[in-house]
Amino acid sequence: QVQLVESGGGLVQPGGSLRLSCAPSGNIFRVSDMAWYRQAPENQRELVATITRDLTTNYKDSVKGRFTISRDNANNTVFLQMNSLKPEDTAVNYCNAVLNGNRRWGQGTQVTVST
Repeated sequence: QVQLVESGGGLVQPGGSLRLSCAPSGNIFRVSDMAWYRQAPENQRELVATITRDLTTNYKDSVKGRFTISRDNANNTVFLQMNSLKPEDTAVNYCNAVLNGNRRWGQGTQVTVST
């Protein structure tokens, strides 16, 4: 089975940085659009950033200028560089991608920004 494997979450102070990574595993022959979502406690899951195969990007307004989504097509890996982190960024972050034509979710990685 194909799946997404995430890493890079952790605990940081306000103003700090983290870089999330997400890579598929299994028999992958095509990776299409990739995205990051997040879900804070007691909140709905929300879209953070997207990136297409041709590197077109889109961001949630509240993270523009602070977060950068990128991808390495040689390894089919997507990254989310998070700078100037705020307590409101505390959430479980989920990778989402279309693998071999089928949408898949990562297991989630916790990002905690202390008050």
